[in-house]
Amino acid sequence: MPNITGHTELVGLMAYPIRHTQSPTTHNLAYDKNGDDVIQLAFEVDNDSLKDAVQSIRALKMLGSNISMPNKTVVHKYLDEVDEAAKLCGAINTVVNLRDENGQVTGKLKGYNTDGMGYWQALTEEGIDFKGMKMVLIGTGGAATAIAVRGALDGVAEIEIFNIKDKFYSRGEEIVDLINKNTNCKATMNDLADKDLLKEKMHAADLFCDATGVGMHPLEDLSNIPDPSFFKKDLIVTDTVYAPRETVMMKQAKEARENGQQVLVVRMNKNKKFQKEQLSKEGYEEFEEFFNK
Repeated sequence: MPNITGHTELVGLMAYPIRHTQSPTTHNLAYDKNGDDVIQLAFEVDNDSLKDAVQSIRALKMLGSNISMPNKTVVHKYLDEVDEAAKLCGAINTVVNLRDENGQVTGKLKGYNTDGMGYWQALTEEGIDFKGMKMVLIGTGGAATAIAVRGALDGVAEIEIFNIKDKFYSRGEEIVDLINKNTNCKATMNDLADKDLLKEKMHAADLFCDATGVGMHPLEDLSNIPDPSFFKKDLIVTDTVYAPRETVMMKQAKEARENGQQVLVVRMNKNKKFQKEQLSKEGYEEFEEFFNK
């Protein structure tokens, strides 16, 4: 348990409903292991109470707050500044109370979308320079959108987005349009049902990411990739699933590697939390044990 003192700083989590969340448990474990005098608490906040809740970040001199549904798309109205990637994504999941040159919080609040940050930071920590790369990305949900936008802003040259033609397909088309109009990246939207096109684009790509829920429960026996031949030599393969530890898709990529394709498999599991919390080795192991129960 963290040792709460008169100096302990507060981070919030604002969402509705929120009582089911494990976020305070995992964040406070990380803060404790890192020796940070910080604690996270969850607050049940909906759109009606959000304005007052955000003002409380200023009034209580909180470090900031994580933001979840239903507040991600409306919290920008109460902030002083919004990061460019969050603007393009249309969603904010983190509010930071900016500090002055003396390290004191200022009451000036800035909104971020950290989903994409964690993904690209993890690649950088693997020694991968993704600037100028061609990417194939499956998915148009929140994580996929954040990954695409952040990558486009940070130097990815081309992004081929694939998704089934469901209610989220049009969202993918909107993101492609935003990327093409606001960045130097060339983005294209494609139908995931066209497996020949998917294979062609994967063979021309440097980096592949499946940012869908395929591979997680209850879809743990499925893969968006028909067979290992889709993974070309030297392709960097990632996904955003944190459980199970190895998805069917990742097993396919490893099979391609065993067949001489030299595929680089980068496990992005626990993708955002590990990047944001910067766990020590001991904290990482305890966090991993907790998450895999």
